[in-house]
Amino acid sequence: MISTSWLRKRRPYWARIDELLTRSGRSGVRALTHPELQELALLYRQTASDLATIREDDSSRNLAHYLNQLLGRTHNLIYMGRRSKAWGIVRFYRETFPQIFHDTLPYTIAAAAIFFVLAAAGMMMATVDPGFQRYLLGSEMMDTIEKRQMWTHAVVTMKPLASSAIMTNNLSVSFTTFALGITAGLGTIWMLALNGLLFGVVNAACWQAGMSQQLLSFVAPHGVIELPAIFIAGGGGLLIAKGLLFPGTLPRRASLVLEGGRAVRLVVGIIPMLIVAGTIEGFVSPSELPVWVKYSVAAGMFVLLLLYVKRKTPKQAPAVSPI
Repeated sequence: MISTSWLRKRRPYWARIDELLTRSGRSGVRALTHPELQELALLYRQTASDLATIREDDSSRNLAHYLNQLLGRTHNLIYMGRRSKAWGIVRFYRETFPQIFHDTLPYTIAAAAIFFVLAAAGMMMATVDPGFQRYLLGSEMMDTIEKRQMWTHAVVTMKPLASSAIMTNNLSVSFTTFALGITAGLGTIWMLALNGLLFGVVNAACWQAGMSQQLLSFVAPHGVIELPAIFIAGGGGLLIAKGLLFPGTLPRRASLVLEGGRAVRLVVGIIPMLIVAGTIEGFVSPSELPVWVKYSVAAGMFVLLLLYVKRKTPKQAPAVSPI
């Protein structure tokens, strides 16, 4: 249990951080003097230690949330404008992205839920009304499916070009899904719902044509990476919506900056995933490789993805002398 006297002692330092952040305004660190920057850095480290203490008390969740937001704003101020280094990129993908992924996992799960709920609805609607399939997929694609042919032959004949086009499309879909979070999440939900609906209808059409095996062996190798990447981008969009709609104790602009910063890290983190998925979709998924090979590739890529995002390494705040 956090004592009242401890809180009374610590609150002035948290208020001082908020004061420095407010005064920095649009000018950022340039608005603060060198001693104030040193003070802010020390307060940042000490408050991180305070947050670790408060998180041990389940009854102080609101206070923990406030300090987490305060630290996020401080982090953005201190590190904005830092010159990027090659090692910083390695550290981002090795530590920062997996950590942000875990911190924002509920939003990614919510995005995946929207996708799969609409996929299930699409499958049911397409099964009950075959005309819905033709309306959503178009006559050309439906004619190909009814002939029990996959629509991926063009990819096989021009693999490098197709792979590049696939990467571009995947990046475009993911970035759009993420960016539409600024529409209070409505655009993000629409993109997830539409893609989920299409996924369900295609599955239903292929199942009715006896092509489920062909579809699954095509989707599995790249889908185990591509779909999680899209869900993460969707979670980033929902995170932006959260910052816009539910600022909590922060000013709305500060809340949007904080959550937007986390969302941007998420979408930057999925770029390598989409590049790998596009390469596999261009060269492996539509190929004539045995089905078991494709499923092995899918299983291997999924295990690698799990091992990567599992690398959550929470950092302990460095010890500092009491303020």
